[in-house]
Amino acid sequence: MGRGASSKLQVPKAHERLTETAALDAGVGRLRYVRGKRADALDRLGLRSVRDLLLHVPIRYLDFSRVSTIGDAEVGQQVTIVAAVDRIRSKRPRPRLDILEVYLADPTGILRLSFFRQPWLRDRFHKGDLVAVSGKVTFSYGFKAMTPAFHEVVAEASEGERAASGQPGAAGALAQRARVLPVHGVTEGLSAAWMRRIVSAALVDAGGVCDFVPADLIARLGLISEANALRWAHFPPSLDAAEAARRRLAFDELLCLQVGLHLRRLQGRELPKGFAHVTDGPHAKAVVGALPFSLTADQRRAVDEILAGMAEERPMNRLLQGDVGTGKTAVAAVALGAVADSQAQAAVMAPTSVLARQYTESLGPVLDRAGVSWRLVTGATPAAERAETARLVAEGEVTVVFGTTALLSGDIAFPKLTFVVVDEQHRFGVNQRIALAGKAARADVLSMTATPIPRTLALSVYGDVSVSTMSERPRPGAGVSTKLVSPGSIDEVWDAIREAVAAGRQAYVVCPLVDDADDGSALGDWGARGEGDGKAERRLASAVATQRNLQRKEFQGLRVGLLHGRLSAQEKDEVMSAMREGTIDVLVTTTVVEVGVDVPNATVMAILDADRFGLATLHQLRGRVGRGDAPGRALLVADAKRGSAAWERLKALERTDDGFELAELDLKLRHEGEVLGYRQSGEVTFRLVDLLGDRDLIEAAHEAAKRICLEDPALEHPDHGLLEHEVRSRYGRRLEGGDG
Repeated sequence: MGRGASSKLQVPKAHERLTETAALDAGVGRLRYVRGKRADALDRLGLRSVRDLLLHVPIRYLDFSRVSTIGDAEVGQQVTIVAAVDRIRSKRPRPRLDILEVYLADPTGILRLSFFRQPWLRDRFHKGDLVAVSGKVTFSYGFKAMTPAFHEVVAEASEGERAASGQPGAAGALAQRARVLPVHGVTEGLSAAWMRRIVSAALVDAGGVCDFVPADLIARLGLISEANALRWAHFPPSLDAAEAARRRLAFDELLCLQVGLHLRRLQGRELPKGFAHVTDGPHAKAVVGALPFSLTADQRRAVDEILAGMAEERPMNRLLQGDVGTGKTAVAAVALGAVADSQAQAAVMAPTSVLARQYTESLGPVLDRAGVSWRLVTGATPAAERAETARLVAEGEVTVVFGTTALLSGDIAFPKLTFVVVDEQHRFGVNQRIALAGKAARADVLSMTATPIPRTLALSVYGDVSVSTMSERPRPGAGVSTKLVSPGSIDEVWDAIREAVAAGRQAYVVCPLVDDADDGSALGDWGARGEGDGKAERRLASAVATQRNLQRKEFQGLRVGLLHGRLSAQEKDEVMSAMREGTIDVLVTTTVVEVGVDVPNATVMAILDADRFGLATLHQLRGRVGRGDAPGRALLVADAKRGSAAWERLKALERTDDGFELAELDLKLRHEGEVLGYRQSGEVTFRLVDLLGDRDLIEAAHEAAKRICLEDPALEHPDHGLLEHEVRSRYGRRLEGGDG
């Protein structure tokens, strides 16, 4: 064979793999079948490159090795059935309720499918079509029935008629072609069948890619190659193969994000140095002495971690997370003392003027006793006072400025801003956080949140941020008990509130909507339509109507206040001041009361339509009561069916007050972006990672990324060239911009 024959066998093969790897960056328009409406549909799905398309993995799979016949399908079980269309019928039992009934037949029986409010589906079914459906089997009017969770026409009528006539082999032939059928997310103008064709074409052009993850790492973790992962993700020979593909692609997702975050962090060392604070000076020590309680072990550890970061010349970026009542503000106060010792300035930004003012009420006296000057700036600050504050800040006469987004305005100029605190950081947009930090060159940043974040989520999403966690409470208070109450027992709730007020206490009533004109679309957690419990049409409670009705009826003679997000900053301040001063007995509110408002005299909270809120929000809300010397009660009013997801969620709140345990459960039920509060902000999120099930991958990716970036900070080694390209292709635009 000679040298020529040898190179003919080897060199082109390597060349082809590199060519296919490069093809990942090409636009989807170069692929076969991508024209016209299909091209527009892919664009609407955000699939613009071949890489985007191949990472658009199926949302589910139909396992044709486990297909049931209609006769064998058991009532109450989730099954997949492949059968032929026998009859199609439309009906309209009442206005605006269209029902399409499709009867499927196989040699063993008849199955009736029902599609509600989807009349356009009639054009998608034809007599004799072979249809695959998945869902729970019920029994109704003499027929086995199903409202399919998924359906697809998988064969044309010519093949389907064989099954309808009793001839064997139609479903079997389909199973021979595809034992596991992928179901991709699609949109108008692009059917699932066309998506499979397009993905298949993409795999032909770019499926034999070179692996961008070092081979030793893949071998050590027991993962499959990227090329196999891409093929098996879309067209797996079995469900086990599909899971193996998902785990490999999930690891890729984690590693690329972690490497990107580490690169950004390491690159920061090349930028101008930050400010090294004095962390053992008299003001910081005086703040500790001025606190009305001794620091807990958690607080002392957090203080040490924060001060150590502030002492370095490299800018600090730290997240301080702690459940309600763990004393995060006291920890931040010690850091503010270090800023005074360093003859520098600090800005503390809160999400609401109520919370900003509350900071001054709780921390102001502490800072005064420690000799640290401070001022407050909000949208409600009078013009003359604001001008005076701006002058003092500009002259360096003020060390700490508390405020809201008003701190971002141009008239507040800091000559030596070295420390930035952002409270409830997930409630600010990316640009707002960057704008505040941008008022100082390389300031240390401390972000705080009372929404507990599971370790896996903190490790993956905040890979470039140091995390301090607190769970001990310096002043535990009397605590709060939680009870789930059905709407039929609402009088029990009103009785509890009346008893509390009679005893000299106060109460909250929380509603999901501001007024009856709201449709619930702005609900931050679960939305107006709930969780498919059949109660989508019920009217949700609004704060305006509830306050009016309670004042007239159940709480006649009591002082019933109203608080919601549409009030002006001054109106909110007035309402909360009245609540803290005790001139309001019952405050009807929306979740605007969730963050930071401290009324120790409040002992009862009723949360109406509690199933419309996420666990994190409910946990935050109930933390507003039981903060004083009297025990609190949280009454969750919800029409949740026993055993439903909503019922399980609310019962978990009855069972535990551990915010981190609830955060883990919240993570099981919701997208991680929703848990963190950035679902609509455009920040990095995951497609394939199971943040609970993939703990081993998360830990491995975190450690691998750290090792790779420490050994090769610029990813200049030949073994890391493809990894560097993949990281920038996936996350470069978002990570280089510094949004995180």
